[in-house]
Amino acid sequence: MVKSKDAGVTVTETISVNSQDDVLIHREDNILLGKLGYKSEFKREFSLLETISFSMAILAVSCGITTGYSYPLLSGGHFAMVWAWPIACIFVMCVAASMAELASSMPTSAGLYYFSAKMASKEQSALASWITGWSNITGQVTLICSINFSCAELITTAIAMGTDGAVVLGSGATFGILMAIHLTQSIICSAGTRILARMTIVTMVLILTTSIGAIVSLLACAGDQRVSSKDAWTKFENNTGWSNNVWAFILAFTSPMWSLTGYDSAAHIAEETTGAARAAPIAILVGVAATEILGWLYYIAASYATNSVQDILQSKLALPLGQVYLNVLGKKGAMTIWCSIAVLQESAFTTKITFRHLTSGQYLCGCSQVVDASRVVFAFSRDNALPGSRWWKRINHTTQTPVNAVWFALLLSAICGTLVFSTAAFNSLASASVIGLYISYVTPIYCRVTWGKDKLKPGPFNLGWWSFPIGWIGIIWVVFMVVMLLFPYTQTSNVQTMNYSVVIVMAVFVFAGGSWVFSARHWFTGPVPNID
Repeated sequence: MVKSKDAGVTVTETISVNSQDDVLIHREDNILLGKLGYKSEFKREFSLLETISFSMAILAVSCGITTGYSYPLLSGGHFAMVWAWPIACIFVMCVAASMAELASSMPTSAGLYYFSAKMASKEQSALASWITGWSNITGQVTLICSINFSCAELITTAIAMGTDGAVVLGSGATFGILMAIHLTQSIICSAGTRILARMTIVTMVLILTTSIGAIVSLLACAGDQRVSSKDAWTKFENNTGWSNNVWAFILAFTSPMWSLTGYDSAAHIAEETTGAARAAPIAILVGVAATEILGWLYYIAASYATNSVQDILQSKLALPLGQVYLNVLGKKGAMTIWCSIAVLQESAFTTKITFRHLTSGQYLCGCSQVVDASRVVFAFSRDNALPGSRWWKRINHTTQTPVNAVWFALLLSAICGTLVFSTAAFNSLASASVIGLYISYVTPIYCRVTWGKDKLKPGPFNLGWWSFPIGWIGIIWVVFMVVMLLFPYTQTSNVQTMNYSVVIVMAVFVFAGGSWVFSARHWFTGPVPNID
């Protein structure tokens, strides 16, 4: 621990370095953090590459598309697979660019709610910060549960594929797998920053290799299953039940919106990153751009390999893309690719699956998301905004990480996991996570382009005059997407097909809103400096 003074600010530094250059960079990082109002409490173990890896680990393109394939499959078939993704990507990049500019200017784990507080007017600062913080917490927790449930589905689908459908696990077994994933992640994510940083490299390599492997295998091995280029790019099949084909196609945006979440993670580990003002915006932009490119190629390959949309929709597998792999690669090839996405293990796959030395691409994606969520919980608690903040803001002296916040985030996610027994309710978690996260993404952007026009002190990455048109494009897109994500996926909905995301989101907003009206507005002032 080192104390230094700069520009009248006393900075308490936690430094763990390997070179004199790192010492200087870390000191500059901590001086900037001190100017933002916070003392350094973490070790800065994340390099630029590891920060990029962390962003890509949560975006996890191979896992996101594998589990989100059913959305465009229903909402337009081949046409939706190929075109919904790139259209959404254009607008998501506007949001990411605006966020990167803010993260470069204010590199702190407080992230989005801190940005809102500093960009909003004095009168609205605390409220903007409160709304952003609670929206982000909602999205972070439900995203953990959504990712981990997808991991459980990948495992149950692999079991069904490997046993030729003889073993199909129900909701009870899936819930058990989901809870086991949560428990093991709580242990792994309580580790020190150095271990977590190195883990992200492994995850990024896994994501890149599985994504490229999936794309190549679907294109190269489709054979007679491959459809014509005309069908792959233009054939439209509406299986949503909505009579309006344009609206049906719009519903396919659910897949890219769900996959392209979590890139705010680079901002939330800023206090653990070397050269955070530069590394955070680069990680946001590179992570999103790489995911968008690989994701589009993956969907193009999937479109060519989907011989019959109707047949795939009739599959009994939990994840329809598994049926595409079976059709194209056969059982042995499908299991190899599927389990490289879902499960890596030392033992070879035969017709009988054994899960030894279990490590999963989706699992590691979930681990990264837990780390991200725990930093949000820690930061919001540091500013005394969460019930029980005095526990969640504690830093473990051994690991120098917020272990209590890790367990709290996973506890909340596990509670959400009880919805697994209602398919409709649980599927609504995906929409709820996207809604919560994107509201928290655009609130500070809105504050920036309205009240904060002259407030931003540019960091190394700055959009200049383009901040305003890019920001407004992102805001308008998110407003449209939030409305879309509240709609059911079929026109004739019932208890089993209803979209309950509005219930989940409103429950949080009623609690947060009620807390603000009756209590928080009297004591919550936004980010609270903790400099000695």
